[in-house]
Amino acid sequence: MAISIPDSVVVFDYGEVISRGPSQRARAELLAVAGVPAEAFWSSYWANRDGLDAGTTSVTEYWRIVEAEVGAHWSESTIQELWVNDFTGWISVEPETLDVIADLHEGGTRIALLSNAGFDFVSPFHYSPMARFFERIFVSAELSMVKPDAAIYRTVIAELGITAARMIFIDNKQVNVDGAEALGITGHLFVGPSELRTFLHSLADR
Repeated sequence: MAISIPDSVVVFDYGEVISRGPSQRARAELLAVAGVPAEAFWSSYWANRDGLDAGTTSVTEYWRIVEAEVGAHWSESTIQELWVNDFTGWISVEPETLDVIADLHEGGTRIALLSNAGFDFVSPFHYSPMARFFERIFVSAELSMVKPDAAIYRTVIAELGITAARMIFIDNKQVNVDGAEALGITGHLFVGPSELRTFLHSLADR
């Protein structure tokens, strides 16, 4: 069913909104390649993610930082395996969310993507089948800033040629939604596709 929200742009996060998060199996496979204790690995994995997403740390540099922090000794092939396992865990799709996006597109609603992601995600975002739904795709690494920095939202607003009041932002992290709403953007904390559809219909019906 088409969803039409005139004079607004709906901006979507990617990870765990359009995509599903890495499965338990994917996480276990990544940990098996790393060959280190889970607690130390995941602590370092998340602590260093902002550098990757901001584009200040390359993929190889990121994994070497994690390697040093967990006391591992990874070969070049292991680094490649870690990247492959991690990347494929995040590039999945939540079909119902993508169906909502397709319905927005059918209704003539403007749609954009804003994702905290490294340079390795730029090409898949731009050239995957879903790319046709987005008039603009913003990847944090290309912007050298990450959510929830106010600057990244202001950049998106300016690039879309709108005011904050005309932007609707969907994200699964409360801190990112709060950062957007602080600028006057309409935010929605993503908890599932059905709740998202209900929220968007409520805006369409206003």
